[in-house]
Amino acid sequence: MTSTPLPVIGFIGLGNMGSGMARNLRAAGFDLVITDIRRESGDALVAGGARWADTAAEVATASDVVITMLPTPRHVESVLQGPDGLLAGARPGLTWVDMSTSVPDVADRVRAEHPALTVIDAPVSGMSVGAANGMLQIFVGGEAADVERLRPVFEAMGDPDRIIHVGGHGSGYAVKLMINQLWFSHLVATAEVLAIGVRAGVDLDVLRRSLIASPANSTFVERDVLSVLDHGDYDEGFAIALACKDLGLSIDLARSVGVPAELSGLVEQIYRRARAQYGDRAGEMTPVKLYEDLIGQPLRLAGAER
Repeated sequence: MTSTPLPVIGFIGLGNMGSGMARNLRAAGFDLVITDIRRESGDALVAGGARWADTAAEVATASDVVITMLPTPRHVESVLQGPDGLLAGARPGLTWVDMSTSVPDVADRVRAEHPALTVIDAPVSGMSVGAANGMLQIFVGGEAADVERLRPVFEAMGDPDRIIHVGGHGSGYAVKLMINQLWFSHLVATAEVLAIGVRAGVDLDVLRRSLIASPANSTFVERDVLSVLDHGDYDEGFAIALACKDLGLSIDLARSVGVPAELSGLVEQIYRRARAQYGDRAGEMTPVKLYEDLIGQPLRLAGAER
């Protein structure tokens, strides 16, 4: 009895997220062809058996499946186009999986202009920790048969129970943007409530425990905010410049489907104010610091790191 050979995976984009994802693909036994704008970002992977390619076109030529994990739609577009771009090296039957947080426009154009290619959108959640330990959530948009064919690839990078086929082409992008939008909204609302309560004289721990015991509880209040309250960690692993990019994309999506997004627009403004005040590389949770500065004290639980 013979088993189906594993596809050769091309991986483009070896940043905080992509490097961990690529390592897990290699650890799962996939032959890996990689490239990035920074050659040194691939050194450890090459030492582990991956092959380096100088261009996206070379990656596409050598691969059965090419994954892109890039910061913005503009970066995705630049990797696709030109004589060194992915499309220049793509042959009929290639599968392109875009795992970037993006919008459907770029992938839709590729699908329309290159019908011999299979195009899947599969954005992820779980931050760099999830990428490193292979426990990402993956939200896949595309045909069911393609999603199942690619499931071993996704399972090398993500939690098998949280790899979700969310619908047709573009659905993955939409789900990821809505997840980000709601999380950022939770952050701003939580920071505001904690700052007001503390300023009103309520002990921070008592206030948080009261919120957890109430109908207002959320995963953010119960778990995510602890990185700030316990450690003063605003998560610089995901820069606020990227958070602002994601917020802008979600507002664009709302506009494109004709749904008013007043609350989301306000959250975006608060994020942009934090970015202007603390810089592009500040962490995605830095809007909490806006409220800390407003009340003149850090929001820290008793015994927390200062």
